[in-house]
Amino acid sequence: MSKPRVMFVCHTGSISGAELVLLDIVQPWAGQSAFLFEDGPLAPALASKGLKVTVSRWGQGLTQVRRDSSVLKVIPLAGRLCAIVVELISAARRHDVVYANSQKAFVLSAIAVTFARRPLIWHLHDIITSVHFGAMQRRVQVALANFCTSKVVVPSQAAADAFIAEGGKANLVAVVPNGLDVLPEASSPAQIRQELKLPEGPLVGVFSRLAAWKGQHVVLQALAKAPGVSCIIAGDALFGEQAYAAKLRQMVDDLHLGDRVQFLGQRSDVPRLMSAVDAVIHPSIDPEPFGRTLVEAMLAGVPVIATDAGAASDILEAGKAGTLVPPGDADALAEAINKIMSRPPALAAQLDYADARARSHYGVAQMLQTVSGLIDRAATGVPV
Repeated sequence: MSKPRVMFVCHTGSISGAELVLLDIVQPWAGQSAFLFEDGPLAPALASKGLKVTVSRWGQGLTQVRRDSSVLKVIPLAGRLCAIVVELISAARRHDVVYANSQKAFVLSAIAVTFARRPLIWHLHDIITSVHFGAMQRRVQVALANFCTSKVVVPSQAAADAFIAEGGKANLVAVVPNGLDVLPEASSPAQIRQELKLPEGPLVGVFSRLAAWKGQHVVLQALAKAPGVSCIIAGDALFGEQAYAAKLRQMVDDLHLGDRVQFLGQRSDVPRLMSAVDAVIHPSIDPEPFGRTLVEAMLAGVPVIATDAGAASDILEAGKAGTLVPPGDADALAEAINKIMSRPPALAAQLDYADARARSHYGVAQMLQTVSGLIDRAATGVPV
């Protein structure tokens, strides 16, 4: 039996956490198609996986439509959005399954498959709450999911619970944790630091795009209470969050942290950078649907400090595989940093436990097998 013809749809051409997951998911689907609303680094990355990539003629710049944007802000873009739907309808008819990898991609794909009569899988990488989405957006997303999808893939039970709480049908949801494979790092932390010109001495790292809800500002506040500890911040403002990035740099000046904090921008060598730090901090102040950097750090053998919100508690098994602190609490974060820098005797056992948990629960092969099965069943009309 031949494999289904699959079209993967994504709204952005940038590469962040959700797009890294997509790049893993498409591995078994070389020769299939990807449709992007806008051009960017994601297009050649997908092409390198063997996909035939199409970029919309009308989607460039649509990332300006934020998750919490009102309907009034969308109205001027209605013509372009309709043009993308027309493109999607034509493309969908040449495929057996449409796989939408983002919220914007899902909404337009849901409309398109209604006309093209093709099954739709939505990979929901977000927690649908009022924190991130306006009331109208939440209602539209959930209604479309209930009536247009074969399955809604979520990375954690926290994301599933939020979807269902907003009115989503529980039988549509498949919890599929994100999978990661990290190759062992051959160089020592000291060698990596020297090569990349990273600070000497106690060093923590934050690895995510720059956004207020990601909590980098809380890390800076904590560093002011953790003398002698330096920090690297890898990531950039990808989706209209430049004002927050500027605020962080101003905070570094105001808190006199200029000699202890380095902004590295968007990086493609995150696992290697993680291997060079003494702890990885995951400081989100709002619930995260997953926590890719948590698993990466666990596989790299690096201690993790994360806020107890969203999926972090599940990934770290309520603190067995890392340290949990309250969201937005700079004092608690500083205390956790100082404790890890003292290298307590129990830390070695915790790192071993974290590594074993990451390998048993969050492997790429397990994720690919589950997602491929969902695609196969959707293509054949078998309930998934």
